[in-house]
Amino acid sequence: MTENSEHFDFSASSEDELQREVTDLEHKSATAARIFDLRRIIGGLFVVYGVIVTITGITDSQAAIDKAQGVNINLWTGIGMLLLGIFFLAWLKLRPTPPPVPPVEEQSQ
Repeated sequence: MTENSEHFDFSASSEDELQREVTDLEHKSATAARIFDLRRIIGGLFVVYGVIVTITGITDSQAAIDKAQGVNINLWTGIGMLLLGIFFLAWLKLRPTPPPVPPVEEQSQ
């Protein structure tokens, strides 16, 4: 017996089980990467906050507009945030995260 065979005694079934477990973890990791894509998180937050700020800008009083030197800053900021959020979500839809490349299996001789 060699030195390596004393420490590592794997059977074919344990190698298959290990390969199956690795494949399962790779699949879960790819799914998590797609779910937690930053474009989805950033786009969603900008859309939600953009809606809130836009509604605030629509309902602003004339005194609040005058305080901003006549510019309805909430309305314009809300619209900008909405557009940015929609951009991120469209980018996610048009260029989704690619699925993982399956590992190349080695041929045993």
